[in-house]
Amino acid sequence: MSEIPALDDAAALWSCPPEERAGRPLLILLHGYGSHEGDLFRLVPFLPPEFVVAAVRAPLSPPFPAPGWSWFPIEGVADAASTAAADASAAVTAAAESLRAWLGRTTDPATAVGLLGFSQGGAVALQALRLAPERFSFVVNLAGFVVPGELPTDAALAELRPPVFWGRGARDEVIPPGRIAHTTEWLPRHVDLSGRVYPGLTHSVSEEELADVRAFLEKRLGDLSG
Repeated sequence: MSEIPALDDAAALWSCPPEERAGRPLLILLHGYGSHEGDLFRLVPFLPPEFVVAAVRAPLSPPFPAPGWSWFPIEGVADAASTAAADASAAVTAAAESLRAWLGRTTDPATAVGLLGFSQGGAVALQALRLAPERFSFVVNLAGFVVPGELPTDAALAELRPPVFWGRGARDEVIPPGRIAHTTEWLPRHVDLSGRVYPGLTHSVSEEELADVRAFLEKRLGDLSG
């Protein structure tokens, strides 16, 4: 399996201090390629305040001259049949395991946890859900994708069918079409899927999509409190 370093605990941004987190659900934000933990953290004012929000920093530095951080190398992402693609899938799994290790270090095991990831962060969020479907309550996948390959826990995921919101732009030219096709086929067989394709939207997030995400998160709060 690909080597992915441990996440930097000190780099995580939290919406509140430790003494205000007990008994509240946690929403973890996972940024995209070449970005950083502060990017999605700017969404906190638009998210339901009942959540404790933590934005984590991806563990890898992209090749020069790309800025920021990445969850896994991008080589092989576009080719679903190559050896590089298998290596890329293994790297996504390793990144998801690194995220789970960070969660184990920082959060009470009884805390309800949801994931919100953009692009690469969305792929890692979905992979973490696949690896531990009993640990994560839901996923918000923005402009992300499911990596190919089977995991031993996929059957358990299909039985639990946790809620997943998938939002993407109709004009997104970053995520390869093959990855979109695979995700479109795979997700409905394993999760309770909702979401939208936004006309005119590129590889980004719009105000309309944010409103849909907030509505999805408010429904999840209702599920958790019920």
